[in-house]
Amino acid sequence: MKVVLFCGGLGTRLRDYSDTIPKPMVTIGCRPVVWHVMKYYAYYGHKDFILCLGYKADSIKDYFLNYNECVSNDFTVSAGGRKIDLVNRDIDDWSITCVDTGLQSNIGMRLKAVQQYLKDDEVFLANYADNLTDLHLPDMIDDFQRRQSIAELLAVRPRQSFHVLHYGQQNELQDIIDIGKTDTWINGGFFIFRNKIFDYLHEGEELVVEPFVRLITEQRLATYKYPGFWACLDTLKDKQQLDDMYLHGTASWEVWKRNGLHLSHRTNGELSRC
Repeated sequence: MKVVLFCGGLGTRLRDYSDTIPKPMVTIGCRPVVWHVMKYYAYYGHKDFILCLGYKADSIKDYFLNYNECVSNDFTVSAGGRKIDLVNRDIDDWSITCVDTGLQSNIGMRLKAVQQYLKDDEVFLANYADNLTDLHLPDMIDDFQRRQSIAELLAVRPRQSFHVLHYGQQNELQDIIDIGKTDTWINGGFFIFRNKIFDYLHEGEELVVEPFVRLITEQRLATYKYPGFWACLDTLKDKQQLDDMYLHGTASWEVWKRNGLHLSHRTNGELSRC
């Protein structure tokens, strides 16, 4: 299945980084978060990527055009540095299509802009390009294939606790609810679509608003509840937490390391400066 990644947002809540690079290029360890997302999908055999670009698209293009395999792979240098033999590779068998989908486009319009690249695909995957999980992806795909749904999204529990304020008709505060202690589920940013999704997506519409409402009305939108690890790189605090997990070898989303063949790249208790 092809994987559509929405990489065009401004990342305003990561302003310290997104002033110079787009949000998908903010790093966790040695690699940008979009690489971690792609590595996750590739581990499960989905290596055909469509990147929906917008803000600072040139940064993402340059990254993959000048990709350095040595950063996250073991290698042997010989002949005085003139010869480099990689022990393994990351993206050698990946296909990456970069598409300019507009600077101000919403997610729905970015998806619409790459429809031509999906015309032969009955089912495809999609992601916000900043969400990480240790979900066993084939389980979600199998669930989707058993249904008659047009779309399915990953439902997760928020990692942080928020206090929701409830007001009465006279604008008086009636209740404060800690959603961390309720049965609250949120959109985790992992999607599976049938190509028919484009019949529900009209010009200018946001993907999870009008099209999803239509699908809900027809009972064609499914959710896959996953109570396990999920995180998004949305704020500086999120980056610090994810960097800390990477540093201490507890990065749950690195499912590709479970076979024990990939060595971690940490040095002296610090993130490797790659």
